[in-house]
Amino acid sequence: MRVVLCLLVVLTIGACHYDTVAPGGGGNISAPANLDYELEPSGDPNRPLGILLFWDDVTDPGLASYRVYSRASTSDSYGLRGETTSNTFHDNGVPHLQYLVTAVNVDGTESGNSNAITVDERLQLVSPTWLSSISLNGAIHLEWDDTSYAAAPTRFKWYRIYSTSYDLDRGLCGTDWLLEGTTVAPEFLASAMSNGVPRCFGVSAVSREGYESLWSPLRQDTPRPDARNTLVYAYGANQTQSGFRFWEDVNSDGRAQSSELGLVQDGNRTDIDFWVYRDSTDSSLWLVPEFSGTQLRLYSTTPLADLTSIDFAPASGYSRNMIQAAPGYGYVFQIVEGSTLRYGALRVTHVGRDYLICDWSFQTDQGNPELQIRAGQSTAMATGTGVSGSH
Repeated sequence: MRVVLCLLVVLTIGACHYDTVAPGGGGNISAPANLDYELEPSGDPNRPLGILLFWDDVTDPGLASYRVYSRASTSDSYGLRGETTSNTFHDNGVPHLQYLVTAVNVDGTESGNSNAITVDERLQLVSPTWLSSISLNGAIHLEWDDTSYAAAPTRFKWYRIYSTSYDLDRGLCGTDWLLEGTTVAPEFLASAMSNGVPRCFGVSAVSREGYESLWSPLRQDTPRPDARNTLVYAYGANQTQSGFRFWEDVNSDGRAQSSELGLVQDGNRTDIDFWVYRDSTDSSLWLVPEFSGTQLRLYSTTPLADLTSIDFAPASGYSRNMIQAAPGYGYVFQIVEGSTLRYGALRVTHVGRDYLICDWSFQTDQGNPELQIRAGQSTAMATGTGVSGSH
């Protein structure tokens, strides 16, 4: 199998300089020592971009250059790959199987051979087995298992993170992959991203020799706006600051061009998504859907650690019933305006007598239920119930 593969590699690098000559056999100059290499990852573990060779510099005063030899299989003879005055050499394209280096004196005599190195794809690290993500405002937080490092800690170098476009309607990742960055930790923040634009991600592991692993499972996610510590009053305490709207498209001439997000507004308006009702008996505060296309549901039956704990918006269970606001609990809003469907999320951080404080997020991508993704997280939901409130 190795011979067949290497013969194929020879056909792919015909553009490279390759003279069939014998390596050096000894001379009045020292042979290079400690030849080593590093592959240049490309994203395809079977086709690196090239190989960088490096070795200890020969200190003989008569040194003129180094000659680099390679062969595509162990049954082939070494051929001259190139010559350089530096103690490094970059070979572009899919590498040969083996390389060695000699030193050349000013009188043209050639040293003995350095040690030979072998490019062996079996040295690839194992790939991450899972990839999860969290939707953020203009960013995506990625996290994966650290199996690649744990399996070979002395050979591990870093992870490479790739991204491409994602077609939400067809459920397909694009084909033009970009390198987002590298990291030694099993997490990465992909920042400076456009809200409401889905992206697809993959992660590979790279060894110190430059061998790139297969990719992790692919994961798609969509950045969305959010905000922290928004204060909304109870209607009876401050009417003008008792309503909230996730999204408003309004311009001075009535055209839907400029966008505003997370607006605290008058609780008397009919276009707000909800207003805060205070019960006259126990002063508890309740979230009341207002806009005719807005429905609400409790996200889970237990408090949430953070706003980012809210996963995909559920497909059903929404109602026009008001739900009591409780610290730590999450709420999901389904907002239908004409033919447009969007989702918002809320996590209440404080409930007082006159006002509540909350964190919120909103998915600007139409029809996209993605508010956050985390592998293995429970998707248990509970439908909120209550009595209809009135202003």
